[in-house]
Amino acid sequence: MANEDTAEFEKKLIVRNTRYEDIEGIIKMNQLGFGNPEIAFKREHFESQLSIFPEGQVCIEYEGEIIGSCSSIIVNFDDYGVNHTFSQIADDGFIRNHNPNGENLYGIEVVVHPDYRHMKIGRRLYEARREICRKFNLKSILFGGRIPNYHNYANRLTAEQYVEQVIKRNLYDPVLTFQLMNDFELIKVMPNYLAKDEASLEYATLMEWKNPEYIADTNQRYQKSLPVRITAVQYNINPISSFEEFAAQCEYYVNASSKIRSDIIVFPEAFTMQLQSYLNEKVPSKQVRQLTSHLDEYKELFSDLAIRYSINIVAGSNFVQKDDSLYHAAFLFHRNGKVDKQYKLHISPYEKKWWGIHPGNELNVFDTDCGKISILLGYDVLFPEAARMAVDRGADILVTPFTAPDKQESLRMKHCAQARAIENQVFVVTAGSTGNLTQVHHMNSQNAQSGIYSPIDYDLSENGVVSECDPNVETMVVGKVDLELLRRNRLNGTVTPLHDRRSDLYQIKTEEAVAKEITVKS
Repeated sequence: MANEDTAEFEKKLIVRNTRYEDIEGIIKMNQLGFGNPEIAFKREHFESQLSIFPEGQVCIEYEGEIIGSCSSIIVNFDDYGVNHTFSQIADDGFIRNHNPNGENLYGIEVVVHPDYRHMKIGRRLYEARREICRKFNLKSILFGGRIPNYHNYANRLTAEQYVEQVIKRNLYDPVLTFQLMNDFELIKVMPNYLAKDEASLEYATLMEWKNPEYIADTNQRYQKSLPVRITAVQYNINPISSFEEFAAQCEYYVNASSKIRSDIIVFPEAFTMQLQSYLNEKVPSKQVRQLTSHLDEYKELFSDLAIRYSINIVAGSNFVQKDDSLYHAAFLFHRNGKVDKQYKLHISPYEKKWWGIHPGNELNVFDTDCGKISILLGYDVLFPEAARMAVDRGADILVTPFTAPDKQESLRMKHCAQARAIENQVFVVTAGSTGNLTQVHHMNSQNAQSGIYSPIDYDLSENGVVSECDPNVETMVVGKVDLELLRRNRLNGTVTPLHDRRSDLYQIKTEEAVAKEITVKS
């Protein structure tokens, strides 16, 4: 291309944030750019990226056509370490683990249309990433870069030797050489980074560009290390005669928690069954369906309490009718007025037999003003995969409202919660109910020992118990958890099970990830 043509071409280039209407164009470009449409991001990945972190998604437009794009996420890189995989740090491309309070920008994809390579499109995308890094005052940009020429040398060079030769300019790699020319430095060669990347033999180079304009924000960085105070209500299920009585009982606990400056209060699973003491329905399946008619009252009550008392409320659970199906759902009422919902994923035999509950199909991690929270409702905490998925997506605190008809079930909840805390290096909060409603047909008695649990280590807890109440008494459990200590424990604990997982031997894959193995190029 002649110089005058190049100048005219560059004038027509538009570097901007990606929009939803660009997705189809980016998908088409990616299929060409990767050479294999099976390894490119799909629409659902781009939609998730745009909904979560639109500022981090950039494209280059030329005469109405998308000719380059890149995707990024903000993380605290220390939470993942130098031995992470793409799946772990990018949430398989869905970036639900995006941390707006993080310190690092992580690149998960860069693609240039084949017809426009060697025209500085990639350089412009890298510069756009630098602008994002500066805009958000982030410490650095990192990514795992492919080494697509390595397979040609693998019979005589290790991956580390190959990378060393590329750095010395004795060998050429189209990706690594380009990154080095754009001022990125090698930190480490990572094995098992990118599944199905045959050209790189699943190796990647961990690269970093340090932001010279970064200024440590003392207030922001240290805010995260302040303890989070949590209240778990061991709620007494006693007879009432109106919704107003139920509301008064709930407000009592919210008020008491607010007075001691708790950040989060947790109520038990299905504690709204207390309303049946005056509704008088005798058929179990009709009992829970009758409660759906009080869902609006329930939501109005806890929305008001959360805002009025300035506390985040996990309001146990209630029942939700959706189309012709009944779901069991936990609700999180933020003190800023936002409301989140988590459907129960695993339905117990009792719920299936007597209530006809359907399972939800999506596990959420919610951003709050005191860390990321995921709700494992009752029976869900018995399944380690659910907790692992939540932590991989950034959860700091797992909350388990539960209901138990006997001591055995209560102990299952307690011991599984403690196991989840240890194996995932995460805080777990449980809240159950006590008492009984003898006049309500088919209503079990309640058994509970509620608590707040942590990993077991010197800086956290010598027995894994932050706070725990006596069994089967009406009370509140109050405890402080420190998210900064948790972060340090994940990095430098006596044991680091979250970091030491053998992802080369086993991985948890969601249905959406299994549908297509996602391989991306950065």
